[in-house]
Formats: sequence, C-alpha cells, structure tokens
Amino acid sequence: MGERIAVIGAGSWGTALALLLAHRGHEVHLWSHRRGHYLDMAAERENSRYLPGHLFPKNLHPTDDPAVVRGAGLVVMAVPSHGVRGVFRSIAPHLAAGARVVSATKGIEEGSLLTMTAVMAGVMAEEGIDRRVSFGVLAGPSFAREVVERQPTAVSVAFTGEDDARWVQERFHTEWFRVYAATDVVGMELGGAFKNIIAIAVGISDGLGYGHNTRAALITRGLAEIARLGASLGADPLTFSGLAGMGDLVLTCTGDLSRNRQVGLELGRGRKTAEIVAGMNMVAEGVKTTRSGRDLARRQGVEMPIVEQVFQVIYEDKPCRDAVRELLSREHKREN
Repeated sequence: MGERIAVIGAGSWGTALALLLAHRGHEVHLWSHRRGHYLDMAAERENSRYLPGHLFPKNLHPTDDPAVVRGAGLVVMAVPSHGVRGVFRSIAPHLAAGARVVSATKGIEEGSLLTMTAVMAGVMAEEGIDRRVSFGVLAGPSFAREVVERQPTAVSVAFTGEDDARWVQERFHTEWFRVYAATDVVGMELGGAFKNIIAIAVGISDGLGYGHNTRAALITRGLAEIARLGASLGADPLTFSGLAGMGDLVLTCTGDLSRNRQVGLELGRGRKTAEIVAGMNMVAEGVKTTRSGRDLARRQGVEMPIVEQVFQVIYEDKPCRDAVRELLSREHKREN
C-alpha cells in the first residue's frame, strides 16, 4: 500500500507530480487554493485549466482543505514562490510529526531573499511548531507536460540528511522518471531559481534575432554567475554541473515549453513586461526572481552582470539592445 501524500499547488507542475505519485500507487491529495478550481477538478477528474487531457486515477483526490497534510508522510510544495509563505503558514499546524516537505518551487522570496526551504523552516520557527519536519528540494530538467506524457526524465532530490533524500527518491522514482539523491539543498535551490533569469536573457537574445553563438555564451556565462553566487552561500560547486544546475538551465533556456524563455522572446520583440505577464495563464517565476535574485547577489557582493541587465530590462524599461551592448562592452576579464 502506498503513502498518503499531499501535493500543495494545482498548477501544471503540481498536477504532473500528483499524477506521477498516484501512478506509483500512493494516495495523493492535490490541493488548490481556489474553491472553484478544486470543484472543477473534482467534477471533471482532470485539471482542464492547467494540464488538460490527463484524467485523474481513483487514488488522486482534489481538495481545497489546508488540513489535507494531516497524516501525510510526504508533502510536496508546488505553489508559486510569492505564495509559499502564506500557503505554508496555513498548512503548517496540520503537518504530521516527522513529515518530509519537498519544495518543487523555484524562486527566491522578495524582501527576505530566502530560498523556499528557508522560508518554510522560518515559518515553523515563527509559529513555534516543532514536529521534526525535514525540508528538501526537487529540481532538474523537467517540463510538466513531458512528465505526464511519460517521456524519459531525470531529476534530483536533496535533503541535508541523505536518508531523507533516499526515502523521497523511492517515492518518486518510476520507469520513466529517474530520481537521484543529493544533499546540497542550497545549491539545488539556487540553480533552480536563477536558471529562470538566464532563460529570460536567452529569450531576449533570440527575440532580437541573435544566433546560436549568443545563446551559448549566455548559458555558459549565466552558469558561471550562478556558481559564483552558490560559492558565496556555501553550495557544492559540483551541483551546478548536474541536473539541477546545467541540466535545468539548458532546458529552460532552449525549450519551447519554457515560460521564462517566452517572456524573454516577447521582451526582445519589443513588448513590455506588464503586457506579457498579463497575457499569461501560468506564472513565469523568473520575472519576480529577477528582482530578488539581483538583490541577493548585491547583498552577497557577487557580480552577476547578466542578472543585472535582465533586471534593468524588466524593471527599468531598458532597451534590450542597450543591455546586450553593455554586456559586451564590459572591461576585459579572465574567464573563471
């Protein structure tokens, strides 16, 4: 018999993970913060808003009750980064003792500049809740649509305790969804968050009509920026050459299903950020992470010129060609 698992967040990614976990035989409860959305999923037995065409098996149960995490040994957080603090605060009092909470959200919280696991751990401390809950992260190159289509995919799950990572690894692993265990939570969270900013930069480049040379340069130098920031925060450098680093970065920068790349494409074609975001059905995390990521880099004293230019394009209305020109005209550097 499978585990009781709660997936918090019924967007495309949360739904894809819920379907995968249900396939593994677990009793999966998929939480939506909107009652109307939950009722639609319950009636239609699919998420027609975010992931249409994939019917829910009998062991996948939609809900809008935050107490759904009660008794769940595994909780998967898949809400947008700006909603993690509020949503987690509502479910935290109901968490089971010893539960493992996995962040499938990629972002840095604005203001606090915390990663998602740090946000959740902070909420537990603020609320005085002590239930031996452990926090980890799931990351890697994985579009929701391809996961539910059962296309071969590889990701990593990290907890500071390797036993926790291996326990969660076993719950997710299928014949098409390969999961590696790791312990560098900070590195994986940084890789997952900042790759969205670099994907916007690559999208801008493509939207301006630049070629493969430019794209490859942005991906490579973007990875160098992320690794520098990771080093300042104690991450393992090898993480950034793995699935949660280079793997996720390449996918998000080049895949047509990447919402962040699409934002960049439209910016490069001359559209404004507010107009682009208003027309999107799903969240492009890189837009908000550009602000918090740039603030985090400045706080750490880490030079991230690509992140800086993307910030100026999105939030200061800088012309995209001026941003490219400024990147290229920087003083000569030694590659590192």
